[in-house]
Amino acid sequence: MPASRLGRDYHLLWSAAVSSRFGDALRTPALALLAATLTRDPRLIAAVTVAAQVPPLLFGLLGGVYADRWDRRRTMALVDGVRAAVVAALAVAVAVDRAGLGMLLLVAFLLATLGTLFDAASFALLPSVVPPDALPRANGRLQAGTAVAGGLVGAPVAGAAFAAAPALPFALDAVTFALAATLVLALTPPTSPRSCIFRPDKPHEKPRTKGHNCKIAGSRARAGVLWVGVRWLRGDRTLWRVTLLSAASNLAISGLMAIVVLHALEVLRVPPAGYGLFMATAIVGGLAGALVAGRLASRFGTLPVLRAVLAAQTVALAGFALARHPVPAGLALAVFAAGTSVWNSLWAAYGQQRVPATLLGRVGAAQRMVGLLTAPIGAAVAGLVAGAYGTVTVAGAAAGTFAVVTVAAWRVLRGARPEPESDPLPAPTFSAPRASE
Repeated sequence: MPASRLGRDYHLLWSAAVSSRFGDALRTPALALLAATLTRDPRLIAAVTVAAQVPPLLFGLLGGVYADRWDRRRTMALVDGVRAAVVAALAVAVAVDRAGLGMLLLVAFLLATLGTLFDAASFALLPSVVPPDALPRANGRLQAGTAVAGGLVGAPVAGAAFAAAPALPFALDAVTFALAATLVLALTPPTSPRSCIFRPDKPHEKPRTKGHNCKIAGSRARAGVLWVGVRWLRGDRTLWRVTLLSAASNLAISGLMAIVVLHALEVLRVPPAGYGLFMATAIVGGLAGALVAGRLASRFGTLPVLRAVLAAQTVALAGFALARHPVPAGLALAVFAAGTSVWNSLWAAYGQQRVPATLLGRVGAAQRMVGLLTAPIGAAVAGLVAGAYGTVTVAGAAAGTFAVVTVAAWRVLRGARPEPESDPLPAPTFSAPRASE
């Protein structure tokens, strides 16, 4: 059967996501560079990064709640509008030399907090924008577009813009947020949603009336509203297993990323001037994986592809750990990054196909929170291990972790039920014809 068209609304949403990612790629390194001009204390500079990593763990579930209660299109536009104002204010402060370290910490924390609501609303909106069978392809193209905007275009531009004027990357970021908000508002408005009654204490019980906004029934249910997404996720055995596999994988990925620069410089003998080119192999690999994710899922099925991806990544990591030259190591890193893009694209699409439309924000937030819980642990452990035994040990441990995850995936996903052809509950009605390192 011919693949469903993605449609006008998807292309608007894709453009908004790419615009926003380009702005992120300008702002993130500029914040680090600006912090380095204010202090040389590595703990304070690292604090700016930490300030952007904490909000998803603190407020991720809450963002999912409001993504399900509010109009998702307007929520995304409002969040990007506020983020544009915040970054514009920072640009002005930098231009007049009034930006201190405290302001950088506050801006990083505030933007990441707003981002949790935006991400939850975006995840929940996509299934209403494209047909269910097009979700893997739509997610893959989102991955590809954001990889190009963030890695191949945004990262090189960020350094040049900061060198030209420290306030310039922040001003450009404000423009990208404003553009993204405008594009989201151009989406076809949803019809007026009908109300429904949903019981979080019975997360897999179908709501009485299908719609976008759901009232929470029962006092105990209201008290546990933040955990609705986690409860639904736990109730779907296959999706819960895939989420746990993602969390285990992130333990190794974050550990590897924490030491990859030292490994490249000290073990692979990559010259500092060539480090950007070396890491570009990962970007190219991620782009290739994102572009083929939808085709692989259509041809072989989502779960078989997820199992095969883990096996390929294990081999790639083993090759990276054994390599002592930049070329084979770069190729191994490209294969690994391609697998990561395929996994992320299909993991998001698989969840979006299974979760009721009324719970997409909360369940999507739960997926992301559980998947990211292990990332700080992996980075911290990798730093300690690398300091004691070297970066080769960390790379080998990452390959070993992926081998364990691969064996577990082939055991727990082999007998899993196939994904449904459509959402368990219909998505909110839109005039036009759903999809997510």
